[in-house]
Amino acid sequence: MADASVRPARAADVPEIARVQLDTWRTAYSEFLPAEALALLTPELAQAQWNSAVAEPPSPRHRVLVAQERDTIVGFVAAQPDPDDPADALIAIMLVEPRWGRRGHGSRMLAAVVDHARGDGTRRLTAWVFERDRASVSFYESAGWRQDGWTRTIDAPDLPVREVRLHTALVEEAA
Repeated sequence: MADASVRPARAADVPEIARVQLDTWRTAYSEFLPAEALALLTPELAQAQWNSAVAEPPSPRHRVLVAQERDTIVGFVAAQPDPDDPADALIAIMLVEPRWGRRGHGSRMLAAVVDHARGDGTRRLTAWVFERDRASVSFYESAGWRQDGWTRTIDAPDLPVREVRLHTALVEEAA
């Protein structure tokens, strides 16, 4: 078994978080996202956004965690209170760089987010996933998450992008 872990992101991790995002989107999501949209996301812009998220989260429930294999950052996840229902939480993004896939990093990050959310008293976790990203939809479903029927379309130049919402309950629903 490889030396793998998940931990809170630090300011020094921001360049690697931005690199993982850019590399993953350009490699794995090029068929889902328009080239114009991918071109707009520069390393400088990504680093500025992640620096803010890591250094100055808006609340204690806003978290950025990184997955590591040995000393290499191979993925990250960002979670926050759900803007539609503050008792719930939302996984805003979770990415594992494709060359590090199928090694359990996504599962470890998901378990860490669930642990933090339970500790915060969160009732339900949700995530929006590209509808055509069957690998990510299957990943969440294999972890017991379910689609709830909600979809949304992100207007992007020349290619509208549909997402589906998945969720999992963290506390027992009252009968």
